[in-house]
Amino acid sequence: MEKVLIIGACSAIAQHTAKFFAKDDAILYLADLNQSKLDSVRSDIFARYKTQIFTEEFDALNFDKHKVLIDNASNAMKGIDIVLIAYGTLPDQSAIQKNTKAIVREFNINCVSVISLSSIVANYFEERKKGTLAVISSVAGDRGRQSNYIYGAAKGGVSTFLQGLRNRMFHSNVKVITIKPGLVDTPMTAHLPKNALFASAETVGKGIYDAIKSGKDVVYLPWFWKYIMFAVKAIPESIFKKLKL
Repeated sequence: MEKVLIIGACSAIAQHTAKFFAKDDAILYLADLNQSKLDSVRSDIFARYKTQIFTEEFDALNFDKHKVLIDNASNAMKGIDIVLIAYGTLPDQSAIQKNTKAIVREFNINCVSVISLSSIVANYFEERKKGTLAVISSVAGDRGRQSNYIYGAAKGGVSTFLQGLRNRMFHSNVKVITIKPGLVDTPMTAHLPKNALFASAETVGKGIYDAIKSGKDVVYLPWFWKYIMFAVKAIPESIFKKLKL
C-alpha cells in the first residue's frame, strides 16, 4: 500500500492524479492552502474509493512550515513513498512585468518554494534509500517567450534544479520525475482562449500517475509537447527574438 503526499492537492490536475492513486488503495496526505477546499476534495475521493486520507492546510510561502509538513505526513502515514508537488500560479505577464515585487512573489511561489520542498523531500528519501519525488514544471520553462517569461523562467529554474537533483538522487535509489504539461484546461487557464492543443486535467492527471508508476525521468504531457518544444528550442535565437510569441 503506497503512501502518497500531494502538495497542491486542490488543483484540478492533482485531484485527478489523487483519484488514480486512491483507486489503487493508496494512503493519501493532501496539502493545500484552503482547508475547506481540502475537505471537499477529501470527501469526493473518499466517497469514490474509501481509502485513508489525511489533510493539512499549507501555505507554500511559509518556508518555516516546509519540513513540518513532511514530518506531519510521515508521522500520519507512518512513512512516505511518493511526493507530488503540484501547485503553482500563472501570472498575467503584462500586468506584472514592471512590478518587481510581484515578479519576486511569483518566483517564490513557482520556483523558490518548490526547490525548498524538493530539497527537504530529497533529504528525507535519501536517508531511507528509496522514494519518488514528482514535480509539475511546465513546457514554458523550455524557452523564454515574451508572453510568459516570468512564469517560464521560474519553471525553467525548477526543471534545471530537478535535473541536478535527479543526478544526485540516482545514487541513493531515489527517483526524481519532472512533469512538463503543455496547455491544460483548468481554472488556472480559464482566461485563455482554448484550442486543439489543450488537454483535459484528467488526461494529464493520468499521465502523471503513469509517469510515477513507470519511474520516468522527464515526461511531457500530452506526449506531443516533447516534439513541439524540440522544434521551438531548435529555432536560432537571432530569429526567435523577432517572433511575437
